[in-house]
Amino acid sequence: MEWEAWFTLAVVAISFLLLAYRGGAPDVILLGALTILLVSGVLTPHEALAGLANEGMVTVGVLYVVVSGLRETGSIAWIAQNLLGRPKSVSEAQLRVMAPVAGLSAFLNNTPVVAIFIPAIRDWARRNRLSVSRLMIPLSYAAIAGGTCTLIGTSTNLVVNGLLMEQAGMDGLGMFELSWIGLPLVAAVLLFVVATSGWLLRERVPVIDQFADVREYTVEMEVEPNSALSGKSIEDAGLRQLPGLYLVEIERNGQPITAVSPHERLQDNDRLVFAGIVDSVVDLQKIRGLKPATNQVFKLDSPDEERTLVEAVLSDSSPLIGKSVRDGRFRTRYDAAIIAVARNGRKIRDKIGDIVLHPGDTLLLVCHPHFVEQQRNSRDFFLISRLDDSRPLRHERATIAMAILVAMVLSVVPGWLTILEAALLAAGGMLVTRCTSASLARAAVDWQVLIVIAASFGIGIALQNTGAAAAVADGLVSLANGVPWLALALIFVATALFSALATNNAAAVLMFPIALLTAQRLETDLLPFAITIMIAASASFATPIGYQTNLMVFGPGGYRFSDYLRIGIPLTVLVGLLTTALVPLIWPFR
Repeated sequence: MEWEAWFTLAVVAISFLLLAYRGGAPDVILLGALTILLVSGVLTPHEALAGLANEGMVTVGVLYVVVSGLRETGSIAWIAQNLLGRPKSVSEAQLRVMAPVAGLSAFLNNTPVVAIFIPAIRDWARRNRLSVSRLMIPLSYAAIAGGTCTLIGTSTNLVVNGLLMEQAGMDGLGMFELSWIGLPLVAAVLLFVVATSGWLLRERVPVIDQFADVREYTVEMEVEPNSALSGKSIEDAGLRQLPGLYLVEIERNGQPITAVSPHERLQDNDRLVFAGIVDSVVDLQKIRGLKPATNQVFKLDSPDEERTLVEAVLSDSSPLIGKSVRDGRFRTRYDAAIIAVARNGRKIRDKIGDIVLHPGDTLLLVCHPHFVEQQRNSRDFFLISRLDDSRPLRHERATIAMAILVAMVLSVVPGWLTILEAALLAAGGMLVTRCTSASLARAAVDWQVLIVIAASFGIGIALQNTGAAAAVADGLVSLANGVPWLALALIFVATALFSALATNNAAAVLMFPIALLTAQRLETDLLPFAITIMIAASASFATPIGYQTNLMVFGPGGYRFSDYLRIGIPLTVLVGLLTTALVPLIWPFR
């Protein structure tokens, strides 16, 4: 190999060591590696920046806008509630996540599937007191495995199928021909993750702990007439799954119901009094069919979509001290409405309107974002803080958002539109129908993920152009020594290795000519080698940068690089053994 190849391998190796042992930001490390390859002359500017124009990278970015529309309308919460259910254990939760994701990924590009499920699973995990780190890697792995079941399950399958027709002159594969190997692999991945994740997958994001000194709010909500909650039990409505929240009582027709049973059925205009931590109080505001019991919220000047939640601590010089919430005329003074009150970690049993305010009370307010700037220096408050992600959901547009999603899916499955075209139209539809706003759409894009994808693509070009990848892969294949089974195993190892180092499509394109020559020298059929490349290129379980769905769950799961190595390496070995054992039986060498 020439010096460029050795230099590229050294840069890649150092990058992986930094990712694995220093816990640095993946985008910074990989962008630094790309910069070194560019400055050293290994890459041209066009090659280094090629990832920015990559269709897959752009598609991921656009899909964040689509997901923003689903999230802002409450559609994601609906997906989680109706598809994921209420698991009784971590293993059951993993199966509830992985089975439908694998099924959807067989017919859809797995990127939008994972993009849609990430926020749904995050909220679902909180409601069911589950660690999100136990679910995000299984989500990605299920999407990867599901993509191996059909020809359209992943772009890698389509790339290799095209190479079979163009370079080998063979007929293309049928839509479901890969199911013979894909379905056993899906079963193996699901069973492996459920059986081993308890000790191979460490808990990185702990379940919310409830401490006695956490500030505890009292908040009053009302069941909207003719809403989806009317007639449902407390359990079925999901009002017992919010961590750190307790239903104190229900007021119905002026009569209190205390010690509320989980089987108690809600009725129109029921007033529900909750006590709990601020995160769960925020979640209450997003449940369709519930509204703040105070009518002051509906008298605010700002429209619903511009409102936010703010915490404000009353000072001892506030004119509200000694007055009840009802008599303090808070909305008239500040154009904001009090929806909850916390006092030194103590439970306040009074209804919101009857609470007499004391110095140091923390108020949870519904207001326009300008409230924070206007009152930041006011002597009426010790502290003012805006809560993140506390906007009211646009439930009335949930049907529109779901229709846009379904239209995107239906346009891609028969091949009417590419996933990028469909995603662009869907994102535009979300904006035009006001399912999300331009500012929220911009904020929804995870730029770290996009930078890592783009940088990885450039590094993959460097590995390919310098001959580093070809030299290493050729050395692995030469070890087969004329044995087809061993050659197949080495093809799997080489493809999986370079898929982990670069991208799955680059690995597949790089390995295909080597597989073609190997089949010719061994005088065997090319098809088992081509199928193995498809599977191995997708079997990128061992690193976060090997497959873009792994990247997408890296941050939300709170993972470290080593987490992927710990569970991904043995899973890759398992998939490799199954592939090399089953593929020659399904597609014989001769």
